[in-house]
Amino acid sequence: MTTEVENACPAPIEALTGNLREYREPQGSDLLQRTEPFYEWQNLRRAHDLWPYSRSAHEAPRTSSTALDDIGRSVSGVNFASQDYLSLSSHPDVIAAAKDAMDDFGVHSAGSAALLGNTSYSLRLEEELADFLTMENITLYPTGWSAGYAAIQGLVRPNDHVVMDVLAHSCMQQGAIAATKNIHLYGHLNTAGARRKLRAIRAKDKTNGIIVVTESLFSMHADTPNLSELHEICREYDATLLVDAAHDLGCIGEDGLGHLSLQRMLDKVDLVVGSFSKTFASNGGFIASRSRAVKEYLKYYSAPQTFSNALSPVQSAIVLATLGIVRSDEGKELRRTLMDNIQYLRKKLETSHIEVLGDPCPIVPARIGAEAMARIAMKYLGKLGAIVNLVEYPAVQRNGSRIRLQVMAKHTHEDIDTLVASLRQAIDLAEIEYRRCNIGRSVIAPKGPKTRTTAAEQAA
Repeated sequence: MTTEVENACPAPIEALTGNLREYREPQGSDLLQRTEPFYEWQNLRRAHDLWPYSRSAHEAPRTSSTALDDIGRSVSGVNFASQDYLSLSSHPDVIAAAKDAMDDFGVHSAGSAALLGNTSYSLRLEEELADFLTMENITLYPTGWSAGYAAIQGLVRPNDHVVMDVLAHSCMQQGAIAATKNIHLYGHLNTAGARRKLRAIRAKDKTNGIIVVTESLFSMHADTPNLSELHEICREYDATLLVDAAHDLGCIGEDGLGHLSLQRMLDKVDLVVGSFSKTFASNGGFIASRSRAVKEYLKYYSAPQTFSNALSPVQSAIVLATLGIVRSDEGKELRRTLMDNIQYLRKKLETSHIEVLGDPCPIVPARIGAEAMARIAMKYLGKLGAIVNLVEYPAVQRNGSRIRLQVMAKHTHEDIDTLVASLRQAIDLAEIEYRRCNIGRSVIAPKGPKTRTTAAEQAA
């Protein structure tokens, strides 16, 4: 592999530079033709094996898998790219539940929740999820994204205000844009910044609503806010606190209730948004509240609920089955195994002098740095038999590219050893090629002791 790098012709600079943001607002009167520059840049990256997105799986998301890139090239090896944190997507009880639902209802809800799309499975899921969260009212959505969007679009009106962490998920940012022009972003995890925003709003507007938006676990940085402080700020300034629990619900904590439980905030936050696509082996999402009035209002005023087909009976049955496992002794053991894998992976990365971000959770971001360096490393990871995800600007800050590793309960320590060895080798090979490309040497993969990105640095 080293000889291959030494003899390789470096990729064109254009394939190693540029980013998606540069093509987000194309100019010109022809709406269709002006997409061509993006496609040309994308195709240049694709031609040099530097486009790692839109891959397809050809088997279940197991710990070892095979994936094809979007022009059909195959990669096989250890799989740290799937969001199946408790390894429930292939659990025999979950598969059996899906088959039973198909026997009972077929495969389709065949209507929106407002118009005969509900089933006995979805109604029971609402009840079971409400009991799990100790929040009486659950509104289900066909995807997690639509639930996050709906929580804001459905409740916020043009004169209201949205105060959100700058790294809040796209679904909630888009929901805010759809609802109001009064959007106020505060620095990541910066509760003092959130307080300043609310103080300034209430100094001018004491009558309209404010919703404060955060996540219990941020997926790009693997970190969590101080929910107690945010709750206190909301009470002080008469604001509503919304927490998106997509990534830690079900898979973190002894009870599976994630940071909301770990921080003893489950009975205090006003709204909880969740997604079934991480731990619960299905598409779909929900909004949890304590008010029947809120539930009923969302059913008819949040567009994704009213104008999308309801969660299918198969999806509802799958989530019910996984929720049962999450709440069982088996679920507790799976979470313990998952956390053991997470801790083992983080330690192996540190001892291999690869920078690890965030706190222990199923998402383990390994920082690479410069976008060009990360793209080259991804190319070699595929050749070395590691299936992982690249995150680059604008999803993260410039020169903050990272390999986002997603851990499953069924991973073994041997899988992790293989992954870390491949990642270290890919970074080393990428550094050789990166230097030959003569782009610059200011931001490359660290080789010294692990450093930690603080919340203050991220907010800055």
